[in-house]
Amino acid sequence: MDMTLRGKVAVVTGGASGVGLGIAQEFAAHGAQVVITDLDRSDLDRAVGQVGGSCTGIVADVTDLAAMDSVYREVESDYGRLDVVVANAGIGAHAPLGHITEDQFERTFDVNVKGVLFTVQPALPLLRDGGSIVVIGSTASVRPPAGMSLYGGSKAAVRCLVRAWIQDIKGSGIRINVLSPGAVDTPSLRRAAEQAQGADAVAPLIRAMGEGNPTGRIADPREIGKAAVFLAGDAAGFVTGVELFADGGMAQV
Repeated sequence: MDMTLRGKVAVVTGGASGVGLGIAQEFAAHGAQVVITDLDRSDLDRAVGQVGGSCTGIVADVTDLAAMDSVYREVESDYGRLDVVVANAGIGAHAPLGHITEDQFERTFDVNVKGVLFTVQPALPLLRDGGSIVVIGSTASVRPPAGMSLYGGSKAAVRCLVRAWIQDIKGSGIRINVLSPGAVDTPSLRRAAEQAQGADAVAPLIRAMGEGNPTGRIADPREIGKAAVFLAGDAAGFVTGVELFADGGMAQV
């Protein structure tokens, strides 16, 4: 199976850390020219150094359509083509029913749903036959823990969008798939654990999360990146509209 991305140009939103950074690193390792977007220039510069190769970074907010249009104009000017889009940028607001605020609702759906639309739609004119769009979902769309209805609902929404979008673009040769991780060992997960239970509890909590998984552990961001490489590349040329769970089997049991 040919897993190379040589010659392909890829945009990864939310690529400065966590899963997005892991995807960008794997794309670069497989030969792609990678453009990452995020909100903070210093975070982007640090991530570009970690990715290496021909990676570049553009400051952009996925909830701002004009900003995303500008990203794609810059990509077209610099590279003259676009082959892969990964709609990864997302946030999670945790609150149980009865305590969900209007701000939490609006911000979660703005970033996780509207942000996906504003990432995908303006990219379409640049993508050509053989292009691939990977939307990052979550196992929370089908197995939302208590207190995560907003996050899980937003990820279920983008799954539904993709089901319709593959029909809208029928005949274009562009594929759209959902890649849904479970728990991933990211800095944001560790920060959340520390804030909730203190620094000494982080490592035991990560281990406990892994013990509930059929693999006995949680994922590394670059493992999600490897799955994204498959969906982005020619090896998945007849794969569209699927939701690939890269979760160690957690959503299957």
